Amino acid sequence: MNLNDKIYIAGHKGLVGSAIVRQLELRGFTNLLMRSHKELDLTCQAQVANFFKQEKPDYVILAAAKVGGIYANNTYPADFIYENIMIEANIINSAYENKVKRLLFLGSTCIYPKAVKQPMREDALLTDKLESTNEPYALAKIAGIKLCESYNRQYGTDFRSVMPTNLYGINDNFHLENSHVIPALIRRFHEAKINNDTEVAVWGSGYAMREFLYVDDMAAASLFVLELDEEVYQDITQPMLSHINIGTGEDITIHELVKTLKKIVGFKGEVVFDTTKPDGPLRKLVDVSRIENAGWSYSVDLKKGLKDTYAWYLSSQYNKS
Repeated sequence: MNLNDKIYIAGHKGLVGSAIVRQLELRGFTNLLMRSHKELDLTCQAQVANFFKQEKPDYVILAAAKVGGIYANNTYPADFIYENIMIEANIINSAYENKVKRLLFLGSTCIYPKAVKQPMREDALLTDKLESTNEPYALAKIAGIKLCESYNRQYGTDFRSVMPTNLYGINDNFHLENSHVIPALIRRFHEAKINNDTEVAVWGSGYAMREFLYVDDMAAASLFVLELDEEVYQDITQPMLSHINIGTGEDITIHELVKTLKKIVGFKGEVVFDTTKPDGPLRKLVDVSRIENAGWSYSVDLKKGLKDTYAWYLSSQYNKS
């Protein structure tokens, strides 16, 4: 990409989108195109079509999505599948109609089957049943991958997909009901410390294993894939298996994560694991050989990333609410 190319970042205020904006600005890109939800409703086909027709972006990074943890996915399944499918379909189709040079779609590793062999390879997609707790969201993300692949096959577009593992970091969502595990634990431990609570309850047994990637690493990986020469991208993917996993290739138990975060935050009380609540999949580790073979690997280790995330939380609106 040239520094003056017009790049549209859909979802620029979110966890990943804001990190991608930071990366682009650090690299000297100045022609960045961004719109808030109030300015542009991505679920509205007419609004998206008019936006692309007027702005004519050269590149598109599709980081916009409705996201949440187990509680949110269980409570709002219709919202998760409807809104995500509409966002993807509107943006991908408008990108094609307006001759966007290249598009990058950001998905999620929840696309893989519940009983998938670990670590999860890209070719495990659609080989078995999905995890029931987030099936609607996963189906929407699978649809996004297949939209990209189908437009590539039929129209010769260059639309790419990356599937990040569990992300965390600056600008994360720390809402107590709708957040993922790391921001939820940070807020619970911090508030418990401030309130002098004697214990904090954590969902599940603590034995489930998860992989975590710092969001600035995810942003760097996204731009790396977006800028890969077309021949290189095609060499490491397949026309109907074109997505690339992004992660660290390493995982830890939730119990280990809780222990580490408790120490970082400074909570002195007890942790109680509520085994009446679901664990979700017992393990979610991605095979990162595709991205590593192309020449990229992560740089921020988990402990440093957690410390930086807590430091950001202390200065954020969540800590002031």
